[in-house]
Amino acid sequence: MTDQYVATIDLGSNSFHMVIARYHGDSLRIVDRLKQRVRLADGLDDEQRLSREAMERGLDCLRLFGERLRGFHATQVRVAGTYTLREAVNAQDFVRQAQQVLGFPIDIISGNEEARLIYQGVAHTQHTQGQVLVIDIGGGSTELIIGEDFDCRQVSSRSMGCVSFTRKYFADGELSETRFEQAIEAAEYQLVPVLGRYLGLGWGQVLGSSGTIKTLLEMCSAATHEPVIDLPGLLHIKSQLIKAGHIDKADIAGLSEERKPLIAAGLSILLGIFRSFNLDKMGFSDGALREGLLHAFFGRVKHHDIQLNTLQALSREYGIDQRQASRVRDTAQQLFAQVADAWGLDQGFGDLLGDAARLHEIGLHINFTGVHRHSAYILGNTDLPGFTQEEQKALAAMVRFHRKALKLSELEPLNYLPEQQLWRLVRLLRLAVALNRRRQDGVLPSLELGLGPDDELRLSLPAGWCDRNHLLLTTLEREQAYQAKVGWKLTLIADS
Repeated sequence: MTDQYVATIDLGSNSFHMVIARYHGDSLRIVDRLKQRVRLADGLDDEQRLSREAMERGLDCLRLFGERLRGFHATQVRVAGTYTLREAVNAQDFVRQAQQVLGFPIDIISGNEEARLIYQGVAHTQHTQGQVLVIDIGGGSTELIIGEDFDCRQVSSRSMGCVSFTRKYFADGELSETRFEQAIEAAEYQLVPVLGRYLGLGWGQVLGSSGTIKTLLEMCSAATHEPVIDLPGLLHIKSQLIKAGHIDKADIAGLSEERKPLIAAGLSILLGIFRSFNLDKMGFSDGALREGLLHAFFGRVKHHDIQLNTLQALSREYGIDQRQASRVRDTAQQLFAQVADAWGLDQGFGDLLGDAARLHEIGLHINFTGVHRHSAYILGNTDLPGFTQEEQKALAAMVRFHRKALKLSELEPLNYLPEQQLWRLVRLLRLAVALNRRRQDGVLPSLELGLGPDDELRLSLPAGWCDRNHLLLTTLEREQAYQAKVGWKLTLIADS
């Protein structure tokens, strides 16, 4: 029965990884893994455009993954795009095609969200005590996390990875002391903005994850016969590579042909981290992003709880009027429930609408004038744990258009949410905001919202209530005019 299984896919800059797990009581047991080297980041040109060849390599891999996932439902699969898809200006072209061949939605996650998920992967697969520093060197970026148990204390994603550093410092394969020193210093420079926060928190254990660090562990172990990465071992590897003179001539125990082209860059980044953080050794964890996705979405770390914590933290930080936010959210969800089926909107969109309602006034922290624009800017540029980049863009878009004139041309296209569906959520949010203008409890009557032809919204209100609430009725009539200017019909019906 496929409904007993779940799967996660990590669309990395160098390789695509998939894990499949089976529910065993309240826990998850991994039953299958698939990995394919795709070298997606190799396809980025100087203008950050992904080449057709790189896209085809990715699509070919996802066709294989899709074959393995036949019979799975969309709720059983989570797919995350990382650094290269964050950076590529034409990433959505690839995502659209990839979703077709794979058969499941793809989320592009932020660097900090990637770091959090990596930590969850480590925390669920490795025994840790006290605060632990986790380091993950990928193809396009390096993630650093300090956490304890299952909680992250500090996360950061730095723009340095094996593929990007290879292209910049080791593109011709030549290996020298000068090349290594340039790459190590570049890694140290990348760490300067976050170094103080990490050193201030401290840690009792250091763990690395993913393929590059695993390869360096195998190389260190082959030389020292100890299952640990330490500074003398890393420096020994560097001297061996320099002695070889060219990566093609490197013949070092523990270094596979597949990993050989990128190892000099990965070693340089790790040496830069060792120098900056004053490390002398580190361990290794098999857990990484795909395991983090698995446990965050399907296991003991509830994804909804992470999002809820984010909403609560933002409400506190920006002093949001939580009673008003709750009124607007309750009204928006009441309206949503009456039209969702006819509009083909599932509860996930209702939850996102509720989240936008909770945060629509976050821009009041700046000032009331242009609050919708301020709110959109804050939500579009703030770290939102638990939300994907596309969900974050959708939240920012909804609060951007929750009041005043509708300038539809200013909407940034979203892969996650079709434009028509987004505008439908915006219309519901605008109605909820207008209906709660008095900012008081017990003001609204029972609301009935129906649909007419051509997406017409028909809002029925008791005639007596309309007679007693001229301000709110005037506000609704103004909203009616705003929507009419962009071709949306809102009909207000006073029931006797």
